[in-house]
Amino acid sequence: MTVIHLKKKDIVKSKVRGIEMEFDHEKLATILGVPGTNGICEYIKEVWEESKYTKSLEITRRFANDENIMAARRVKSGELKPFQRFIHFLVMKNVVPRFGKRDTSSFLDLTYMDHLMSRRKINLPRVMIRHMSYVISMKDHELPYGDWLTMVFEAFGVPLVDKKGEEPKRYDFFEETFLTMCKLTKENGIWWIGSGENEKKR
Repeated sequence: MTVIHLKKKDIVKSKVRGIEMEFDHEKLATILGVPGTNGICEYIKEVWEESKYTKSLEITRRFANDENIMAARRVKSGELKPFQRFIHFLVMKNVVPRFGKRDTSSFLDLTYMDHLMSRRKINLPRVMIRHMSYVISMKDHELPYGDWLTMVFEAFGVPLVDKKGEEPKRYDFFEETFLTMCKLTKENGIWWIGSGENEKKR
């Protein structure tokens, strides 16, 4: 897989089982059925830089819940409030999934967490392409977004071999008591963020 980074788009080129594939974030959005033209797509991975929306020290203090911190750093899971931990889980599983450490939040994690909690849009298809590009550069890492890539392969007519899905891990779940601590409410078997009808988000 090759990723070409341009100013306004990122293009993926790959050949799978003899079939040529090429798509940018807009085509990926169409395949996945998600918005793909607006929202943040910054990908700040290795260094603590300033984001257009978030300052590294501010975001560290906010999620570590400590105004006395003097320098930007990773935030440990134990420093996060329950709802922040829930959002961190969503980011690690869906926005920038990883297979390594899960007990700390990088500035990349914190940036997307801040956007989700502030209800600012994230350009998920473009973030996905940039994250895959980073993972490919690491060489010894598995390619993320397995379920979504299956949809991409199917869209290009790539024949797939049936494979038994992995059993969910213990850390893939939250107990109801924890979700209640996050101030989520349950109605008819569905957990919601917010309490009023206009505030509810599944």
